Amino acid sequence: MNSPSATIMSKDSVEASASKHQKPPPPQPPLSRYESQKRRDWNTFGQYLKNQRPPLTISQFNCNHVLEFLRYLDQFGKTKVHLPGCMFFGQPDPPGPCTCPLKQAWGSLDALIGRLRAAYEEHGGSPETNPFGNGSIRVYLREVKGCQAKARGIAFKKKKKKKINHPIMNLKQPHLN
Repeated sequence: MNSPSATIMSKDSVEASASKHQKPPPPQPPLSRYESQKRRDWNTFGQYLKNQRPPLTISQFNCNHVLEFLRYLDQFGKTKVHLPGCMFFGQPDPPGPCTCPLKQAWGSLDALIGRLRAAYEEHGGSPETNPFGNGSIRVYLREVKGCQAKARGIAFKKKKKKKINHPIMNLKQPHLN
């Protein structure tokens, strides 16, 4: 005959046996390429802040830290940006190699800022105080775009806004006499 103490199961053993019979949660659908990149970018920026002296948290950084991060990323760039003294400056297809630095391409930085701006808000940041949307970031990106365009001899022309002619507005109103 079994003793009463042998048939009593502990709370932990009941939970353990119950968890063996539960179905695992359904797998999450894989993240899109954009969402994966956004998560990677956010983690990279967070790691950059932790490596600062003194280390910074997400709640402590500002637009100046974002600008420093963008400049830091230039060392990993793959885009040749000719300096004004280079004989290939202003040539779209230079015929030979030179010692000009490799930098991050403007388009890559612009896309990165877009993803980080979205990630900041997803992590509880306010759109009004988003350091990635600060005017100094836009000015920096505009300067990078201009410098890279000049170095390649390609002028970026600002798109003019088209005026919309509304047919209703163009109707002549009859004069009342």
